[in-house]
Amino acid sequence: MFRAALQRRAAEPWFYKALAAIDAWIAGDESPANRAAAMPFFYGRWDEVAQAHAAKAPAERAPDSAATYYAEGAFDPDATRAALSQLDAQVLVLVGGVDPGPTVSEGEALAGLFPDAELVVQAGAGHYPWLDDAEAFVATVSRFVSER
Repeated sequence: MFRAALQRRAAEPWFYKALAAIDAWIAGDESPANRAAAMPFFYGRWDEVAQAHAAKAPAERAPDSAATYYAEGAFDPDATRAALSQLDAQVLVLVGGVDPGPTVSEGEALAGLFPDAELVVQAGAGHYPWLDDAEAFVATVSRFVSER
């Protein structure tokens, strides 16, 4: 799913450079320069706003957070799925239409874990839908909250 999501951006002028960076990242190059080169994939538009946001990312990143979140025993998928299936709340799952992760199909799977979930795909948005189209993002979230 991830690779297919990346390929959907093949017409972008930055595609090949960013794809090489993603491949290097997967192979273990987590250097700031390589991460920066991969960033266009995570935005619906690679414009000045996205570039400024991406430039701030290294300073806002907690380097040890992944070690904590993905530590042995920190996450029990079966227990989590069981708990989510019992959640007595309405849930909004909003995914960007061009986000390589979570992809639209991963968003569908996530929404399917809840008894009462609404999936919204924000067309043209990446991992930061509030940057890619703030009006659409605010309208979706506002509508969801106001209907509850």
